[in-house]
Amino acid sequence: METNKLMQDIYSICKKLDDIKIFYHAVPFNNTEMQMIREIVLVKESGEHIIASSLAKKLGITRSAVSQIVNKLEKNNIIKRFPDPMDKKVAFIELSENAVSVYEETKRRVNVFLEQVVEKLGEEKVENFIKGANEFIDAFEEVVNPNANEDVQKDAAL
Repeated sequence: METNKLMQDIYSICKKLDDIKIFYHAVPFNNTEMQMIREIVLVKESGEHIIASSLAKKLGITRSAVSQIVNKLEKNNIIKRFPDPMDKKVAFIELSENAVSVYEETKRRVNVFLEQVVEKLGEEKVENFIKGANEFIDAFEEVVNPNANEDVQKDAAL
């Protein structure tokens, strides 16, 4: 396989996936905002709280970017901050009451879109795409960072 063509194809696929803006059709949030809302929901469901630095790590973006998104979503009454009772310098981030229903409605709409994609392509093609994409990403990560698996095993041993 010619590597220059492969690189162009991979870039093109990534660009197309990014351009889909899957949540744009369902709500006025961009993908990163929806991922942030999802992370906040997951943490809340586990009975815990989350702070900006943890969100930044989970989303793979800077704390500054998280702060900008939080400010925007807070202004729109989607999320709210509240101080840690033990450390007033720390602010937890959670969804506002009306945001939970917005999130659930968004999930419902996205599920409708995804069901239509599965109907159009068939379950087998979708499952093969996901399996193949994950295998490709795993192989790519192994080549880029061959010691990553050893690092994970060392961390687990500690």
